Amino acid sequence: MSDLYIGLMSGTSIDGIDAALIEMNNSDIQLLATHQHRISTDLKKNLNQLISNKHNIDLDMLGQCDAELGDVFADACLQLLKDKQISASQIKAIGSHGQTIRHQPNIQHPFSLQIGDANRIAYKTGITTICDFRRKDIAAGGQGAPLVPAFHQAAFSSTTENRAILNIGGIANLSFLPKDCNDSVLGFDCGPGNTLMDAWIQKTNNKEFDKNGDWAASSQAHKALLKSLMQDDFIHAHPPKSTGREHYHLDWLQHHLDAFAPISDAEVQATLCAFTAHSIQYAVEHFLPPIDQLIVCGGGAHNVQLIQQLTQQLYPINVQTSDQLGIAVDWVEAAAFAWLAHQTINHRTGNLATASGAHQAVILGATYFAT
Repeated sequence: MSDLYIGLMSGTSIDGIDAALIEMNNSDIQLLATHQHRISTDLKKNLNQLISNKHNIDLDMLGQCDAELGDVFADACLQLLKDKQISASQIKAIGSHGQTIRHQPNIQHPFSLQIGDANRIAYKTGITTICDFRRKDIAAGGQGAPLVPAFHQAAFSSTTENRAILNIGGIANLSFLPKDCNDSVLGFDCGPGNTLMDAWIQKTNNKEFDKNGDWAASSQAHKALLKSLMQDDFIHAHPPKSTGREHYHLDWLQHHLDAFAPISDAEVQATLCAFTAHSIQYAVEHFLPPIDQLIVCGGGAHNVQLIQQLTQQLYPINVQTSDQLGIAVDWVEAAAFAWLAHQTINHRTGNLATASGAHQAVILGATYFAT
């Protein structure tokens, strides 16, 4: 018997909501349909303000963004169902990642805060909705991230080769999938993905992102700046570990830039691209067992310059994309949260203690029933 689930993902860049419809047939996972839903300029501006303002959060703004984002998530689901002519009654559950406002797994009282009111999603869609996946893992002593390695294991593991799944979103994270089922699946954030590159081109060129990495490819990395960036403590910290925009942001970058004579904007972009590539290479070489294949997904998979650097630096490891394994690069994370909803609905654990550092695997999320 098969069931349908929808996964919702709003990532670090807040460039839209990804909605993915999957079919679960026993352990078989099939991506059936996708939809990317726009986030309004005003809502994106308010979300960025909440994320960047560490000390003076406007509680009214936080509450209103939570409510508005819940409505937008619901609209994304409804549009996906309308486009594919599927009834809400056919969907078993929605898994919503929400929008991360703050992720602090290493302070005295660790927490991770995602917003996007699931009450509104469940009410407007008429579909049971599961959200708040990270906090149970943190309660169990974990980082609350990354949560996708368990899905990567279910969707992409092989019995003939050791694989690593590299998701390049705002932050880059790695999952190690051993061919021997007796070995441990590993997972951790390894450093910045697109977040610094996107922030720099937005600041200097008023563009959302560096398409294909063309701007980075137009210059050369500044060797001394790259060396300075690579000295960052997080890059060298041993897993389990997770990070976000709380750590990697323009003020962090400016602190490094201040140590050098003026560097051209294009040269900075080239260096940030190289930093992402080098930090991933460092993680593969220092924190993973030997791998045969690296499977890349996430928005960074479209950055031709970045992928070329990774392919050269990691040779002879075979670098491919998740497209070759049946799930397009842009939809892996949304599909993962649909799968996590399936796990929760069926009272199955969704985290991997070897990835998040939790004391044990636990059933994740809070469930908001449709009626």
